[in-house]
Amino acid sequence: MLKVPDHQVAGHQAGDGKLGPLIDDSGHFYKPLQNDGRGSHELAFYTSFSTDKRIPDDIRKFFPVFYGTRHLEASDGSGLYPHLALEDTVSSRINPSVLDAKIGSRTWYPQAAEDYIIKCLKKDRETTSLELGFRVSGLRVYGNKETGFWKPDKKCVLNFSIEDTRLALRKFVSSNPSTDSDIKPDCSFASTVYGGPAGILAQLLELKSWFEKQTIFHFYSCSVLMVYEKESILQGRNSGAEIKLVDFAHVIEGKGVIDHNFLGGLCSLIKLISDIVTSPSA
Repeated sequence: MLKVPDHQVAGHQAGDGKLGPLIDDSGHFYKPLQNDGRGSHELAFYTSFSTDKRIPDDIRKFFPVFYGTRHLEASDGSGLYPHLALEDTVSSRINPSVLDAKIGSRTWYPQAAEDYIIKCLKKDRETTSLELGFRVSGLRVYGNKETGFWKPDKKCVLNFSIEDTRLALRKFVSSNPSTDSDIKPDCSFASTVYGGPAGILAQLLELKSWFEKQTIFHFYSCSVLMVYEKESILQGRNSGAEIKLVDFAHVIEGKGVIDHNFLGGLCSLIKLISDIVTSPSA
């Protein structure tokens, strides 16, 4: 049975007659192909990437598994519509905490139309993208059964300053995420989620080592999705901390050149997370 994902924190969302992603009970995430060529471009990337022998096996784990395309009833009620069939990263998790970080100080790609570049430049300048090399596009953090999720609205997230971004990354691994500015995030899950040999920081560093040498693709307006399950930690089990790269409508050929735009933003994200692991109580 198809349904609207409640864990989606950024991008085009279904509901109120709008076209957006759907999920099912078998662990699939269905993303409707975007118009203006973006959908066909993302489909071409997934098709190429899934069979490209130049991609190391240990790097493929950072990308959603691609299952082809499906024609499904669109969420906006317009009838059958082509969707990318992808792995749903959070399907097996209970109350997952999710953060979407759009990577790169520049989110527009060189071949884009002028009006699109102007639109992206405006958003890059108004958010932390230019200054920080990435911006938080959305997040939701599970508190407990009583408080539920802390999920700032889209407008609030787009207005994040650099300090707000640092705070959001701290709240993401705290037992007390709150809108109350007087409550200091305790970062009690920082060592478990961000740190350790299998934590988010280690995964980001592994991804960084590939981007320091890969010249196959340049990823514009792509996001790092960070996910973990707080209840697993409280029950003494693994946090399930995991990262995935998502959104590939603007990937272009690298043509033998390192993707410094993405690499720079990734390094900035790593630095902020590393600071939290090193000084969780700061």
